[in-house]
Amino acid sequence: MISVYKLKPKFQQLLTPVLLFFNKNNITANQITVGSILLSLIIGVLFWNADISKWFFLTLPIGLLIRMALNALDGMMARRFNQTSKLGEVLNEVGDIISDVIIFFPLLKFQPESLYLIVIMIVLSVINEFAGLMGKVVGKERRYDGPMGKSDRALILGLYGLLIFFGVNITSVSEYIFGIIIILLLISTYTRLKKSLNEA
Repeated sequence: MISVYKLKPKFQQLLTPVLLFFNKNNITANQITVGSILLSLIIGVLFWNADISKWFFLTLPIGLLIRMALNALDGMMARRFNQTSKLGEVLNEVGDIISDVIIFFPLLKFQPESLYLIVIMIVLSVINEFAGLMGKVVGKERRYDGPMGKSDRALILGLYGLLIFFGVNITSVSEYIFGIIIILLLISTYTRLKKSLNEA
């Protein structure tokens, strides 16, 4: 399945200098993970208040790009410098789910015409991450298959922030957009569960 996640190796290569800088300054993988969660909270709060200033919509593309970088860096730090731990894994998984809910929640305020679809999308996003975790429970590894994984959702929300910032009104098509996202989430969840069972 096509997914932004497939670009992760190249993205990690670009982040190597940052990784080495963090390690040199004794910044741990768990600290990066906590930083990512706090950043998500800031993004969510600024997004919620974007009706005060349209500039806050830019926190979506900018903030989500930084969040993706931090999410990549914590894993790189843990593997390369032997910092893997049960606590780190819990922080990572629970933090990602909480962060997604916080960041997507303001959509209910700005796209009220699609309220029910947005609620379904948020619920399915949580289920999708749970399906990825099932790969470790019944299969051999955590599944990140698309076509609507965490990175794909971040890309779409980042594009949403840019469109709204530049004054594009998506109200007339929002139901179609969120409907398509929901379908892709269902496909992604099915793909993850199927591959996990095939590995079992």
